Amino acid sequence: MTERVQLRALNSFIFAVFLAATSLIDVRSVDAASQSAAISKKTRFIVGLDRQADFHIISLSNPNRVVIELGSVKLQLPPQPKTGPIGLVEGFQGGRAGGGKSRIVINVTEPVVVESSDIKPVNGGYHLNLEIVPLAGPKPARKLVNAPFDRPSGLGAGDVQPPMPRQALSRDVLEKRRAKPIIVLDPGHGGHDSGAKKNGAVEKQVVLAFAKTLREKLEASGRYKVLMTRDTDVFVPLSERRKFAERNKANLFIAIHADYARRSGAAGATIYSLRSKVAKRLQKSALKSAGKVDFAEGSVAPMERKDRNIVERWLSDLARQDVQATQARSDLFSRSVIRHMGSKTNFRSKPHRTAAFKVLKTQVVPSVLIELAFVTNKADAKRLKSESWRREVSSGIATAVDNYFSHKAARLPILAGIN
Repeated sequence: MTERVQLRALNSFIFAVFLAATSLIDVRSVDAASQSAAISKKTRFIVGLDRQADFHIISLSNPNRVVIELGSVKLQLPPQPKTGPIGLVEGFQGGRAGGGKSRIVINVTEPVVVESSDIKPVNGGYHLNLEIVPLAGPKPARKLVNAPFDRPSGLGAGDVQPPMPRQALSRDVLEKRRAKPIIVLDPGHGGHDSGAKKNGAVEKQVVLAFAKTLREKLEASGRYKVLMTRDTDVFVPLSERRKFAERNKANLFIAIHADYARRSGAAGATIYSLRSKVAKRLQKSALKSAGKVDFAEGSVAPMERKDRNIVERWLSDLARQDVQATQARSDLFSRSVIRHMGSKTNFRSKPHRTAAFKVLKTQVVPSVLIELAFVTNKADAKRLKSESWRREVSSGIATAVDNYFSHKAARLPILAGIN
């Protein structure tokens, strides 16, 4: 009975962090401390396949990741890490890519190389086995790009050994284990830039006060990590606000402003997302920059010049997906805000609009800009200065955030940012 349990555990899809002392470390190039660290971080990543297939592997930095491209196969991935990295692996995504290919992107904690890789038959299916090590640690045993295998036999993914059953955990425990989404709040203007002023309402002041109230609401839920581009009366350049969100790998960016109009009758809130034409230009720019990869020694795993085209095609495909996913998620959140914030305050007749605001021009962070109300409208200006109104409306936005992250698509990471 014990042997059966051990065999099933061996065949399940898990990460195994190897602590064994046997390793291909070159003692001439690393010291004893580096050897010990490399051994402890050596990580096995196993993926279930329905058949054998040719595959390509490349390790990249900025951000650190391993990209695997296979033929058209069905994938069975291991469980996602819940409480932090497992060995070198922070998380991963996999699925169909363009051209009838399958792709897996493994996010890793530092620059790595894949020391060994193979596909082996296991219980009627196949395992793709990778051994991942730090870039400064063990040297690769062989070239990894373009490793061919025999012609496949047609077995369905259902024949692949599933993960071992685990004891069910309560929803509260699972929620605590799940990584908190990062939300960046961006109160507009600040410092020498006061923004719009009318009827006793100064934009830089009222939006900062609102952002702090919203931060308090979001943090009170315990579900989010909330950052602000400014929490004092300082000026932050527009490009730095966007870069702040990207540096912190934000899952959502909310710029907060107050509106101004020549006619005092204009009133109500508006939410903006990036204009479609601008998003398309951003996509073209992303595709162009994706092809400009630093292939200097140390930035990627050793590779042949002929493999550059493969890597550039991968990155271009990922960049296109980044922009498309970011725009779709921005629109999803906009609809959620209109629904839930709209129950707390008035919106304009056309509540969701598009614009080319600089803070929204990001490839990898779903972003919106909310104009809370008009300082040029007396009733709106009074609301902007009201603490009770700020609490009421911020609770509506907090509910919109909860609704947004309840969608599975909102929690899926953007595949690969192009820096």
